[in-house]
Amino acid sequence: MKGISGETKNLGVIGWPIVHSLSPAMQAAAIRAAGIDYAYIAMPVHPEALTQAVAGLRSLGFRGFNVTIPHKTAIIECLDKIDEDARRIGAVNTVVIEDGRLSGHNTDVTGFLRGLSRQGMTVRGKRAALFGAGGAARAVIWGLAKEGAERITVGVRDEMKARAALADLASVVNLEVFSWEDTAFRDALKNAALLVNSTPLGMTPKLEAIPPVDWNLVQPSAFVYDIIYTPARTRFLQEAEARGHRVLNGTSMLVGQGAEALALWTGIQPDEAAMERALLDALAGKREADRA
Repeated sequence: MKGISGETKNLGVIGWPIVHSLSPAMQAAAIRAAGIDYAYIAMPVHPEALTQAVAGLRSLGFRGFNVTIPHKTAIIECLDKIDEDARRIGAVNTVVIEDGRLSGHNTDVTGFLRGLSRQGMTVRGKRAALFGAGGAARAVIWGLAKEGAERITVGVRDEMKARAALADLASVVNLEVFSWEDTAFRDALKNAALLVNSTPLGMTPKLEAIPPVDWNLVQPSAFVYDIIYTPARTRFLQEAEARGHRVLNGTSMLVGQGAEALALWTGIQPDEAAMERALLDALAGKREADRA
């Protein structure tokens, strides 16, 4: 592989902290597979230094960068423009730098929908039920709305807080929000063709946690999607599988959003199989390190 030179185009990811990011492994694999002269690095950026860091990346000629916690919303003020997905979600995870101008994008929508599409799952004209109302949920909700879902019902722990957080989306999407213990949400489970967990319940290390779902209410044909990818099979997905549901975890969403970002920067369609292999290898290495 050709080494880094003065011709190499630079990419990266910023966050605080950033050591947990799996993006460098995925993007490096895609860059190698494509044979293009790019380099992708992780860059720790303290929240107080965000403005200076973004200005520095622009000055250094970076082609673009990913954005992770805690900068996804704050970075909007540093950009020249944002796309419709980022505007609706209220968060940016990908920045493209072209002719000195910074444009913000949110590729989580594409990643989420790509996972469904590859499983042959369509949501147009169908109803979906969703656990959670955080940042990830906004990407899921907007993605489902773009794909023509008939109705999206959100179940949450704190109904008042969630209604306020999703009020802007509710004005443009057929969306309803209830406590996940509410009879109305339980009724929605009966009619949902798609059930999504967008909460962190079940994520490593709290493996026994699960959203409060009564599987007896869920249609046997319902597709069950958990956007968590560590572990690969949450308790939520294990219980769904045991009842015969088709299931999907968050790996495809993570790979899909990364692939869309690289496509925005380079104009190529990345090798997603190579990205997924690199991601799974990185996750396996992380598990080994955690056990050591």
